[in-house]
Amino acid sequence: MVVRHALRNSSIPVVTVMGPILAYLVTGSFVTETIFGVPGMGRYFVTSITNRDYPVIMGTILLLALVIVLANLVVDLMYAWLDPRIRFN
Repeated sequence: MVVRHALRNSSIPVVTVMGPILAYLVTGSFVTETIFGVPGMGRYFVTSITNRDYPVIMGTILLLALVIVLANLVVDLMYAWLDPRIRFN
């Protein structure tokens, strides 16, 4: 019984940290793809920067921003699920 109540309250800081970590994990793969030469969005993004392909650069940055916003939204929704005292006005 104590574990169930303690686990819900103690998981709030964990959820707070895991949201940005998940977003940085997805966006950090761009650097990994570029360094190791794996074909993917990261390599495409870097070559678009060197070729000054502005629509691709803007689209990729908007995609990364969307991933970060969605990760933060999931974290905020998890707060209300973990602690019913938290209300959104």
